[in-house]
Amino acid sequence: MRVLVIGGDGYCGWATALHLSNRGHEVGIFDSLVRRHWDAQLCVDTLTPIAPIQTRLQRWKDLTGKEIDLFVGDLNDYPYLEKALLQFQPDAVVHFGEQRSAPFSMIDREHAVLTQSNNVIGNLNLLYALRDHFPDCHLVKLGTMGEYGTPNIDIEEGYITIEHNGRKDTLPYPKQPGSFYHLSKVHDSHNIHFACKIWGLRATDLNQGVVYGVLTEETGMDELLINRLDYDGVFGTALNRFCTQAAVGHPLTVYGNGSQTRAFLDIRDTVRCVEIAISNPADPGEFRVFNQFTEMFSVNELAKQVQQAGGTLGVKVEVKNLENPRVEAEDHYFNAKNTNLLDLGLEPHYLSDSLLDSLLNFATKYKGRIDQSQILPQVKWRR
Repeated sequence: MRVLVIGGDGYCGWATALHLSNRGHEVGIFDSLVRRHWDAQLCVDTLTPIAPIQTRLQRWKDLTGKEIDLFVGDLNDYPYLEKALLQFQPDAVVHFGEQRSAPFSMIDREHAVLTQSNNVIGNLNLLYALRDHFPDCHLVKLGTMGEYGTPNIDIEEGYITIEHNGRKDTLPYPKQPGSFYHLSKVHDSHNIHFACKIWGLRATDLNQGVVYGVLTEETGMDELLINRLDYDGVFGTALNRFCTQAAVGHPLTVYGNGSQTRAFLDIRDTVRCVEIAISNPADPGEFRVFNQFTEMFSVNELAKQVQQAGGTLGVKVEVKNLENPRVEAEDHYFNAKNTNLLDLGLEPHYLSDSLLDSLLNFATKYKGRIDQSQILPQVKWRR
């Protein structure tokens, strides 16, 4: 198929674009490259040295003979989006092109507005472009498990059947997002669901857990193809951040009491889940939801596993509980369903000692690039 990966220069998008290209799809990347600009604004850089997108794509072509088209533009620039889609003629669009950090969205009013306008309006532009030019194109949209929050009941995959006052219906699962970023994802889901209903579009919403890891089969082929790895308090995700902290002897920063439980998955499973989704498209008019994760851990459990893995490598790892900068329940029930992707053939990579060893060794290799002043959280949800 012809697959356009929006946000294909980012952490999940880059790995996915290469994976799909390697599997024989004709791939294009649409990206404004603003993620690199935000790094510059925050005075932080990825742990791994990532090459310019043009250099990355040329190296991919040199190694594999496969060419990936590049469109440098913004989803909020509708004329350019429309032009790029008409030029590329996609069968499927994989939409990673959003500001994806909860702390970034909570810095101040400007960052909250930027997050909402970039994510919600960009996604709405894409829906209109698909309606007008590619109504049969399959939209695969990256959502987040954070849309659900931490309800005191099991989390279903997108929908829940309820009985109320003697009547029964299947409804979208209630959302309790925990940041302006997560709210933007909820708005996206509602807009896509509505577009499928009124225009007959076909879409799959991938409510993804927290992703960890660096290497996929493709990004490990060459230094110039290496993926980004964020460790800072704004864009760094828990496990990647912990492994980086351990590599430089910094205590692992556990927020609050550490009993918060979340869903996680390996970056290798992210790319495979997207491949599965585009290979098994939703029906016209269908808004399909997959919960995209493989395991659930508390923050304390993650910290303990990193501590143990560090010990086997001769690295002394301390754990430090910090005042929680977020407004969230720390002691809560969390049990989410994730059967749809497994039923379609996902074979998960579970968190293991070997993966943790790899992450720790990776962090150690590049520890000279770590700015320890960026490790502690600097963004607070409350004023």
